[in-house]
Amino acid sequence: MKIYTRTGDDGTTSIGGSRRLQKCDDLIEALGEVDELISWIALLRDSLEYKEYKNFLVSIQKQLMMYEAVLAGTPYRHDDIVTETDYCSVEKLEQEIDRLEIALAPLTTFIIPGGHIIISYCHIARCVCRRAERRVVKLMLKEKSSPLAGIFLNRLADYLFVLSRKISLDLGIEEIKLSGSGL
Repeated sequence: MKIYTRTGDDGTTSIGGSRRLQKCDDLIEALGEVDELISWIALLRDSLEYKEYKNFLVSIQKQLMMYEAVLAGTPYRHDDIVTETDYCSVEKLEQEIDRLEIALAPLTTFIIPGGHIIISYCHIARCVCRRAERRVVKLMLKEKSSPLAGIFLNRLADYLFVLSRKISLDLGIEEIKLSGSGL
């Protein structure tokens, strides 16, 4: 089977095997943002040495792919993957955030992203996640669909922020805190 079909040359794409939408449709935009997020998480995962983080990031990528299917109108269920009807995916993120935060000092000011390439990847993935969340929320308002994908993305951005802080701690890199006038 060839990867190209030429059916999208007119600016449309197929969703769910039967529906065709303009490539600039809100649904396609939301799916594209989530797809980009999955790829940024892959880069982050592939840059890490810690297996515990890698495994959790793979589970996040799987969950995001399931949310893509749900958003596209093709719900998918697999034994080890939660779908849109289950809040468990959000709870798993919250549990992991709580676990990581135990080791972290409370924040009293903003921190500036960076310090190590892996930390920067966390922050880039977090920013892409927030953009994906905005697109999904816009779609949910338009189509009145379940808010769970948006909730998951909201919590995922929180997780990526906490992960960046935990990796800073793991690597012994001092966080750059915002103070004073900045310049």
